[in-house]
Amino acid sequence: MMQPGEQMHGDEAPGADEAPGVTANVPRNVRGELTARAPLAKLVWFKSGGAADWLFEPADLEDLVTFLGQLGSSTPVMALGLGSNLIIRDGGVPGVVVRLGKPFSSVEAKRGEVVECGGGAPGILVASTARDAGIAGLEFLRGIPGTVGGFVRMNGGAYGREVADVLVDCDVVLPGGNLVTLPVQDLDYSYRHSRLPEGAIVVAARFKGTPGDPHEIGAEMDRIAEERENSQPLRTKTGGSTFKNPEGTSAWKLVDEAGCRGLTMGGAQVSEKHTNFLINTGDATSADIEGLGEEVRRRVAEKTGRALEWEIKRVGRP
Repeated sequence: MMQPGEQMHGDEAPGADEAPGVTANVPRNVRGELTARAPLAKLVWFKSGGAADWLFEPADLEDLVTFLGQLGSSTPVMALGLGSNLIIRDGGVPGVVVRLGKPFSSVEAKRGEVVECGGGAPGILVASTARDAGIAGLEFLRGIPGTVGGFVRMNGGAYGREVADVLVDCDVVLPGGNLVTLPVQDLDYSYRHSRLPEGAIVVAARFKGTPGDPHEIGAEMDRIAEERENSQPLRTKTGGSTFKNPEGTSAWKLVDEAGCRGLTMGGAQVSEKHTNFLINTGDATSADIEGLGEEVRRRVAEKTGRALEWEIKRVGRP
């Protein structure tokens, strides 16, 4: 009998009938790591939440394409990057969570001020590679706490720029295992949103900048890092910006105006340093965190008449 968190390789992987509580049969012929009932709390910034029915960490792109092709489109699939901007609910995540590791983390500067990145590469590595190559315009990625796959999907942005401004195209494995390359215009970007379907996994992307001086680029990256450190609760268990900024104002201002600074629910708290951040003070459940966010939304609507929209993605079973 398998134990929670036990890893399998290749044809050791059992079917769902051998793993009580697991909802999906999964392909057996993988070369990466496949883990049943995999705890996810340690993989997300909030350090809370339940387990994935299955966690798959593919060996390479071919392994991922083969796996998803054999999995079939009826099983839910979710990509997991650095675990920022994410609440994993306490009941866990059904289906398969795919985590892109080292094989998807390369970043390389190309001709024409283009930077080619794997979907698992963190934003700071993308910005640093661009700096070293004298490519300007990607400094803002230093301020996005996530991986290429995540911020391409959600049109991540910071400090006046967003992915839509710099993306050339991206390679995506669609549900069912089809690998396609999509130009930026096909993603139909809007504020923190793209038209990528659920279950689609961004495995690579290309960003285009402009010629620049590495010292000036580095100075801008340092400014961004210092501003984040001074204004955001980065050294706590948090999830990044909680709510989207409504048109014409900032979410934190509305939260503050509604008197929510420092508000608590269970082990969750609205940050006193930056009110658009929620914090796990130590023992918060995901229900505490999400419930606090909903209470903030209620109070903001009551006080200001404005409806805050979640920016943090909330997934899984309650």
